[in-house]
Amino acid sequence: MLGVIRRRVASGSPSPWLLGQSVQKIRSGPSLSARASSIVEKEIAFRSGGCGFVRNFSHMTHGCWINSKPVRVVFHPEATMRAWGRSFSSDSGDTVDVVVPPLAESISDGTLATFLKRPGDRVNVDEPIAQIETDKVTIDVSSPESGVILKLLANEGDTVEPGNKIAIISRSADATHVAPSETTSEKAAPKPTQKVTEEKKAPKVETAPATEKPKAPPSTLKSPTEPQLPPKERERRVPMTRLRKRVATRLKDSQNTFAMLTTFNEVDMTNLMKLRADYKDAFVEKHGVKLGLMSGFVKAAVNALQYQPIVNAVIDGDDIIYRDYIDISIAVGTPKGLVVPVIRNADTMNFADIEKQINAFAKKANDGSLSIDEMAGGTLTISNGGVYGSLLSTPIINPPQSAILGMHSIVSRPTVVGGNIVPRPMMYVALTYDHRIIDGREAVFFLRRIKDIVEDPRRLLLDI
Repeated sequence: MLGVIRRRVASGSPSPWLLGQSVQKIRSGPSLSARASSIVEKEIAFRSGGCGFVRNFSHMTHGCWINSKPVRVVFHPEATMRAWGRSFSSDSGDTVDVVVPPLAESISDGTLATFLKRPGDRVNVDEPIAQIETDKVTIDVSSPESGVILKLLANEGDTVEPGNKIAIISRSADATHVAPSETTSEKAAPKPTQKVTEEKKAPKVETAPATEKPKAPPSTLKSPTEPQLPPKERERRVPMTRLRKRVATRLKDSQNTFAMLTTFNEVDMTNLMKLRADYKDAFVEKHGVKLGLMSGFVKAAVNALQYQPIVNAVIDGDDIIYRDYIDISIAVGTPKGLVVPVIRNADTMNFADIEKQINAFAKKANDGSLSIDEMAGGTLTISNGGVYGSLLSTPIINPPQSAILGMHSIVSRPTVVGGNIVPRPMMYVALTYDHRIIDGREAVFFLRRIKDIVEDPRRLLLDI
């Protein structure tokens, strides 16, 4: 049985970082082979690599005691911080390689969208130098060290994976005059080579015209794989972003998978708007956030899901999964595409908690800083097209959910109240649901419950 090796670590400070006092004498059992001892020795040497200089290593041999000389590992604090705190870089002397960080468990690669810095630019620690687009979010690649960008190792639009090197940074300030010349020479180099190759190809065409004929089929083979419309004037072709591709794929998969049906109703917003007008100042003073209408619909949706748990369920193969938690997804439109962050355990939150969470998600969505974990899951989605002026729509289900609630704009319309025609602020609401698991009866009851609570929020207090 192998023992624990303790090491004394000297960091250069008056009070060294103490990991151990000395190497403990450990007796090697009779079953310990020379192979095992060599593995232990290699493991010690491996673990010491990159942390400093190792002195007075003790060796282990078969059937012998471990040398009692203390093993001292000299740690350089800056190097250890780079090894542990900067896991997305590789250090090689004066230069540091900028490496693509881990994206997510379900994402294996991304597209290098843009470089925020160019060769010759000075960068600080943790300053973003590039952006990588994935299927769900845009990730910033930060600088692991302060210095000057020497060279870019990838091009915008390239597909990169975690661990790929995309840039080189020099710690020394003298590289400011070197980097631009290198990049300009690199950029200028391909142009003359292309001309030379063209000049070289020109005489070959005259001597051997048959060489051009085999080159024609590859171009014809590539064209059918990419459906392209004939080019026209005043048109430009722009590649789709990964986020837009992902949204398009998921929406089409939803349309092909679910048996979607939409039911509608209209809601009188008078009481909810009056509630907000009466308590908006006191609400902001106590909670530090404005009282909006979205929190009222979230609370109404939570209550409706508790009354109709089938809407909170989902089909998985031949089974139905009933979820005893309520996570509400909020659809947020951004210039880069649609994102759907999730309010976790919405059934345990009050109006203030919901409003704070929605505001935080809105800021992150506009900044592009939403994480993948913040958008994963959800049991029901609420989409508010009314902020854009939508009067009526049929939203599409967000997999793996079974329903989506659509809110729309508030319009003053004539309504019969107590036998009299009076103007009231009205909103159309829509519920698109998967008819494979949710029947029309449950869907109508669900939407009717939301209508009742929004029109009379006192029902939440009395639970009726």
